[in-house]
Amino acid sequence: MAMAHQIEVLESFFAHPHQRLLVIGGPCVLESDAINKQIGETLRDACQELGLSFVFKASYDKANRSSVNSPRGPGMKSGLERLAKLRDSLNVPVTTDIHDASQCELVAKTVDMLQVPAFLCRQTDLLLAAADTGKPVNVKKGQFMSPAEMGHVVTKVREGGGRKIMLTERGTTFGYNRLVNDFMGIGDLMDLEVPICFDATHSTQLPGGEGERTGGRPERAPLLAKAAIAAGVSSIFIECHPDPSQALSDGSTMLTLSSVPKLLKTLDAIRRAAMAG
Repeated sequence: MAMAHQIEVLESFFAHPHQRLLVIGGPCVLESDAINKQIGETLRDACQELGLSFVFKASYDKANRSSVNSPRGPGMKSGLERLAKLRDSLNVPVTTDIHDASQCELVAKTVDMLQVPAFLCRQTDLLLAAADTGKPVNVKKGQFMSPAEMGHVVTKVREGGGRKIMLTERGTTFGYNRLVNDFMGIGDLMDLEVPICFDATHSTQLPGGEGERTGGRPERAPLLAKAAIAAGVSSIFIECHPDPSQALSDGSTMLTLSSVPKLLKTLDAIRRAAMAG
């Protein structure tokens, strides 16, 4: 029954992407079992209370780090085992990053949706291999890509046999150490006629802004999330942690876990008002 429920969440979303907001959330990289469980349960319960769909996200490997000394995660074997346990214990779908075409088939046996990182969104072999698994594919828009160029990404996934495709906006490079969000561009993404997710926390990044680490402005994530929901996106992506200063990755952009339930309540209210209007 648990597996049927997890599959049904994403089947329902891709069939009717504007019916229920899909929340994708979790830590950046897999943390300790206790912290992963705390984050997953908090987000799951908050979404259940509001009638929102929820997918737990965490990476087994962060292949793109500012420094070679930065923690990357537990690796694929251990990471997939931990994601499988979280999937079963939380009774929610899970998603994680893939970095190479050779990883797709194995990762797809554990997770419910494959996520293609922004810097890899043009990699044809990776997109085709992800599509070939039959699992939903969420492609994060490269910081160097225009909305129109993401149409080619959608075409690649479709030509690979993928039918459940989502694109995630996470900011566009604006000079050094700065990302900007183009809300006209979000409208252009929605014109591609696939569900659009807005990554509220990575959008606040200041890439390389702290030398060997990426900086961020996480206090602006709620503002951006509210604007994106009002604009009509189908999904919101939020990374969070009980204590972001202690997070293994992207602590400079994460929201404090305790703040997220209240934010989700606000986002749900904005979405309902926008749909009613």
